[in-house]
Amino acid sequence: ISLIMKAVFSHLFSSSTGKVPFIHVGNQVVSELGPIVQFVKAKGHSLSDGLDEVQKAEMKAYMELVNNMLLTAELYLQWCDEATVGEITHARYGSPYPWPLNHILAYQKQWEVKRKMKAIGWGNKTLDQVLEDVDQCCQALSQRLGTQPYFFNKQPTELDALVFGHLYTILTTQLTSDELSEKVKHYTNLLAFCRRIEQHYFEDRGKGRLS
Repeated sequence: ISLIMKAVFSHLFSSSTGKVPFIHVGNQVVSELGPIVQFVKAKGHSLSDGLDEVQKAEMKAYMELVNNMLLTAELYLQWCDEATVGEITHARYGSPYPWPLNHILAYQKQWEVKRKMKAIGWGNKTLDQVLEDVDQCCQALSQRLGTQPYFFNKQPTELDALVFGHLYTILTTQLTSDELSEKVKHYTNLLAFCRRIEQHYFEDRGKGRLS
């Protein structure tokens, strides 16, 4: 459980494929949540073993919701909001590379993200519409979580890992506006959920950023 939960602490890391989260296993790097879950499952461990088939289907549906809404909204804010792109994203993304490669790669990434947004119907969305989508996603997650410590059991599942990774990133990543993080903070049980996981699984980091 700790291995998977720590792997989704994605805002701290980058991987060889450019996709996070990732884990090191000997000389091997396994990146992205799906392959990580499958790798750990092959070793005889699964976070969702305690769920029945109906619950597993529901879990997958919520994971699709998170990927379709939160992940896409994060990409939109970072690469399609001109203020954020100009003040933060280009410099942050290009910082590991020398000039002029830093600018070339940043503009290439921005073009790729904008192309993806057009392909999925987000190309003409306004910031307010994106924030409304995030709010609806958080509302659905908040209602599913309720007063439980985790979404399905007293132990976290892959859904908890995925939700934590995205919500924590939203809550702690610097943007030009705090509108996105405020959408999450509106749901106190989701905020408490993130604090609980941070304190339980990442106590070795000292005082948490959500404390």
